[in-house]
Amino acid sequence: MLRIADLVSWISSKFTPKQLILEQIIVKITAITTSPCALGEGPLWDHDRQRLFWVDAFKQQLFCQTTGGHIQTWQLPSMIGCLAVINRSEILITLQTGLNRYHLESEQLRLIVDPERDQPRTRMNDGKTDRQGQLVFASMGIRDRSQGWGALYRFNRLGVLETLLDDVVVGNGPCFSPDGGWLYLSDGRGTMRRFAYNPNGALGPSELFFDGRDEGLICDGATVDHHGNVWAALIGSSKIGCISPAGELKLTINLPIPLPSSVMFGGPELDLLYITSISDSGNRQDESPGSGLLYCLSGLRTEGLREAPFTPNFSLY
Repeated sequence: MLRIADLVSWISSKFTPKQLILEQIIVKITAITTSPCALGEGPLWDHDRQRLFWVDAFKQQLFCQTTGGHIQTWQLPSMIGCLAVINRSEILITLQTGLNRYHLESEQLRLIVDPERDQPRTRMNDGKTDRQGQLVFASMGIRDRSQGWGALYRFNRLGVLETLLDDVVVGNGPCFSPDGGWLYLSDGRGTMRRFAYNPNGALGPSELFFDGRDEGLICDGATVDHHGNVWAALIGSSKIGCISPAGELKLTINLPIPLPSSVMFGGPELDLLYITSISDSGNRQDESPGSGLLYCLSGLRTEGLREAPFTPNFSLY
């Protein structure tokens, strides 16, 4: 267990930008795995069953830790993007080959739709359910990042796949405000954008939400707490960050690894922040001790929100 005391700058919305409150936050960071992932990604807390999922996208592995600490592993046939829980035994999972239904006990995999079957430059990447239980997920350029080959999709409750956004370079960190009215997304161009979100309609216009490029802060995977703050893995900086609903960086917390990839609140009280990390993504490599492990961070004095299960109004069978 690594105990870290971070002196952080807390920028409150009731103060002008020059008025800072310095607050000492003591957090505990615990590595909860011992074998590193190459490309740890996609942490998802299933609150109803008190279990944590995550993936090694590069090694094509899915993991689940239950409350007893037991970790189960499944081997999938291609690179993994994200997942959504359907019920105790079934999940939706995006692979390089598209969106699939996967049965955890029988290990039966059934393709639902491959939205980019004619696009060899891309694969499916990050995603989350919206507050209505529809899966919103993005794709990315595998090697060619010269332009936005990818897109953002929604698999809705009627079983229809909708394209919400084109021209996505690397789709990361889609997450939703507590009321579901805003969608946040990093599209691989170094900033986080936000869109007014209608669960039954098109996205609103793209708005700049956060730009930390001047400080070397690039958002990867992200989640939202119950106050509406966006928590993001700041890839390459050895930090995670908390961004206010107004788009102001409220704090950063140093980590013992340089390449955090994604974050998710979990635990019985939703007050633990799980952090995945990278040792070798194919594009980024790091040999630091602990790179690629899954971490749990406590002591943040905030709680997350329950992620909605995928709730279809049609038969998946």
